[in-house]
Amino acid sequence: MVRKPPRKAIKTEATDVVDKVKTAVATAKATVKKAVASKRKAARDPDSDAENDPTCDSCHEKEESDDDAVKKPAPKKRKTTAAPSKKGDTMAPLAARTPVTLLKRAMYIGAHVSAAGGVQNALTNASSIGGNAFALFLKSQRKWTSPPLTDESKSAFLSLAKTTPYSPAHILPHGSYLVNLAQPDPAKAAQAFSCFVDDLERCAALGITLYNFHPGSTGGAAMPSACARIAAQLNRAHAATPGTNVVTVLENMCGSGNVVGSRFEELRAIIDGVEDQTRVGVCLDTCHAFAAGYDLRTPASFAAAMAEFDRVVGLRYLRALHLNDSKAPLGSHRDLHANIGTGFLGLRAFHNIMNFEGFEGLPMVLETPIDEKGPGGKAVENKQVWADEIKLLESLIGMDADAKEFAALEAELQAKGEGERNKIQEQVDKKAEKDAKKGARGAAKKKPAKRKKEEADDEDESD
Repeated sequence: MVRKPPRKAIKTEATDVVDKVKTAVATAKATVKKAVASKRKAARDPDSDAENDPTCDSCHEKEESDDDAVKKPAPKKRKTTAAPSKKGDTMAPLAARTPVTLLKRAMYIGAHVSAAGGVQNALTNASSIGGNAFALFLKSQRKWTSPPLTDESKSAFLSLAKTTPYSPAHILPHGSYLVNLAQPDPAKAAQAFSCFVDDLERCAALGITLYNFHPGSTGGAAMPSACARIAAQLNRAHAATPGTNVVTVLENMCGSGNVVGSRFEELRAIIDGVEDQTRVGVCLDTCHAFAAGYDLRTPASFAAAMAEFDRVVGLRYLRALHLNDSKAPLGSHRDLHANIGTGFLGLRAFHNIMNFEGFEGLPMVLETPIDEKGPGGKAVENKQVWADEIKLLESLIGMDADAKEFAALEAELQAKGEGERNKIQEQVDKKAEKDAKKGARGAAKKKPAKRKKEEADDEDESD
């Protein structure tokens, strides 16, 4: 039996580890800032106070991105502002990009960054946090139709992509949350299809080869028919964009309500209906998978989940990952993203992920929360969170999970998220208790009818 180190010792070691990480990040920031200082004056500001980077789609508002000029934006649930910056300045680098060749495994880690002011700004924002991959929105997520990409933005994006550089294989645009390819209503289905194809055309114009989207909702219909409708719409979309090599990437979901894609079998059913299977793939979201019941926490359970994915879907279809911890427990079907190591998945799950050979070469995108309370209680974005999480994930590659340093860091992060985990666990427990009582009442109502039937059967037998 392995003896656990004293709690006081763990806390001291954890503090030392965190201090070392902070020192390393500060040094990297200073070095990179000096190297790019001469270029900052001519660059545009990539951030806007009115724009927000997305995290969890169930609990955070979406950014208005690219060249959209929205005169009357939809009301926001809450206002989140970026850190203030001078007009015409770029955001100061928060971390240096680690050359992937220096990592023990070729893991391309980044985050879903803002494209406010033009898609080209996403490249700058991704580089500023030290990302080797990134995601972005190609247009507004609050409208069905958006102005086309400007020639200026397209040229700037293509030029900057060469000098940054970011490979098209490590850029993962995220589709509109309005689109439901499983929509049975003809008019609504046509609207969704048009919006979807528009995004594929934007990808092609920017030289991007991946396009991630949520499969959709059954609307109460049978799951097989919903999967068939999604496949049919993908076939139409692929036919409408001939000559392009944009892969439509299905994201797995958490299993809430009528949402499609929480089970690997549902993803497989859609893929089976796609005619050109070179243009379809899967993005594995760690929070969604865990909430849907796939356990990634231990080496054994992680290996079992990956074996099941390979058997049902096929690892050859895996094209990207969303790296998010979960505020909700296993199988809760709640889409609540948490920062790495602070949720129910925990740091060991991400150690499993960062050391899995099957994920090498894929874009791995953070969608973790970066909002913090600023002056007056207003939520303010702190992109340093992503910069630090990228370095944290990179440090897990090849790390000994049985070492004291890992245990100390694991304990530190778990302590940080303990309050939020307890709150969500209480909610889940209350719902389970309520559902159990409801089920018991339903069973009690059925008993009298059952007894009457049994009595009638007895009378028939006696006759």
